Amino acid sequence: MSKKLVKSGIIVSAMTLISRVLGLVRDVVIANLLGAGSSADVFFFANKIPNFLRRLFAEGAFAQAFVPVLTEYQEKNTSEEVRELISKVAGTLGILVTVVTLVGVIASPVLAALFGGGWFLAWVNDEPNGAKFELASLMLKITFPYLWFITFTALAGSILNTRGRFAVSAFTPVFLNIAIIAAAIYLAPNLSQPEIGLACGVFLGGLIQFLFQIPFLMKEKAVVKPSWGWNHPGVTKIRTLMIPALFGVSVSQINLLLDTFIASFLMTGSISWLYYSDRLLEFPLGLFGIAIATVILPALSKRHVNAESVEFAKTMDWGVKAIILLGLPAMCGLIMLAKPMLMVLFMRGAFSYNDVEMASYSLMAYGSGLLSFMLIKILAPGYYSRQDTRTPVRYGIIAMVSNMVFNLIFAIPFGYVGLAIATSMSALLNAGLLYRGLHKANVYRVNKATVMFLVKSAIAAGVMLLVLFQFDPTTPQWLDLSFVERSYTLAKLIVFAAVAYFICLVCLGIRPWKMKAAV
Repeated sequence: MSKKLVKSGIIVSAMTLISRVLGLVRDVVIANLLGAGSSADVFFFANKIPNFLRRLFAEGAFAQAFVPVLTEYQEKNTSEEVRELISKVAGTLGILVTVVTLVGVIASPVLAALFGGGWFLAWVNDEPNGAKFELASLMLKITFPYLWFITFTALAGSILNTRGRFAVSAFTPVFLNIAIIAAAIYLAPNLSQPEIGLACGVFLGGLIQFLFQIPFLMKEKAVVKPSWGWNHPGVTKIRTLMIPALFGVSVSQINLLLDTFIASFLMTGSISWLYYSDRLLEFPLGLFGIAIATVILPALSKRHVNAESVEFAKTMDWGVKAIILLGLPAMCGLIMLAKPMLMVLFMRGAFSYNDVEMASYSLMAYGSGLLSFMLIKILAPGYYSRQDTRTPVRYGIIAMVSNMVFNLIFAIPFGYVGLAIATSMSALLNAGLLYRGLHKANVYRVNKATVMFLVKSAIAAGVMLLVLFQFDPTTPQWLDLSFVERSYTLAKLIVFAAVAYFICLVCLGIRPWKMKAAV
């Protein structure tokens, strides 16, 4: 089992790497086209709301509730009963999401006023920023149907993941990036408002992702006729698990929306600077955290169904160690190289050095919470795989309320950077509460070996930081370099840092290539 788990993790990470690289290319194209001005603020705003609901209806709460129940059905029920469950889930979820999508399109001005309060007040008072409210209302009508497409994409991906077909769902986001890049190159420049062209790219990307997975479902004989099944036993179990999870798994997304709401009252560019820094944060988070979480959820669910508590704890420990191994150096590198990475990726066209400097501050603040964000992705499946969605909700409420308090404390003196600090602090609290709950329930407890693993990884990360500090050029030196020279220097620094980190690990007795022995 351990070799299969590691292999699955590598496959998902490889597919996710392709998606994240294209995601960065997409953001580079957008930064070149829109920079960090008013148009960029509105596009990111209009893209964020359907993405938030996506975490509720699709990849987040739904997947966390659906995968354990589907795994249980596949272990204990006949193939016809499994197909019936898929049919009832597809029909019930489909009708609900269709209604939400239609309401979202029709009521887009209400959503724009709700989440962009600063722009709405400016519109009411006939101030210049009021134009952002009008544009956001229009663009939401274009981007909101993405929710419908991505919900069924997530349903298909969950089915394929329970059957070991991790690569398909991990590769699917590539098509969204390609669609937006194509729209930015071929459609947006021909429009008077290029951000509307990007919104069309979001719509098309959602459609293509949905269509891409259908042949793989057919191969698995999982394409069924959707039917309403609100009272079907499996659907009842899923919605019972999903309703509390709607809040629990989306705490970080709710926090980001709160950040967006507050940022709408701040200076122009705040939403864009937070977006670009968050996108760089998402690269290692998706590559390592989400990829590892994706492969351990079905494994944990199967361990729970078969009452293998010892193996369950070992799988959890494998996930935590993998996060420590990869998350610590990623966090340190993100903080140390924030400004050079932003220069290399985005500083061209409409994206100025001032934007680099402003975004680097929020990136460092977000980066300080990277390990916490990753641990949440690993610790939460420890509850969802056991079909316990209520406990994470309690912790999520505490974390969200704390984030609001942190926002008030840090946003006033530090502006948009304070919002990033608050998000990282609430993530640390959430991860701590999740672990505390697993520890108290005797489901998973960190042992001495894992503590030593953490200590040795921290020492290696410290050595890596010293290497970066020694060889990292000063800001004036970075500015004097050409794009090619900057790219080469940044790549060299990353390679030096990685080599220093892993050599130090080996010297301390850790053999990363033997991680499968942890399961």
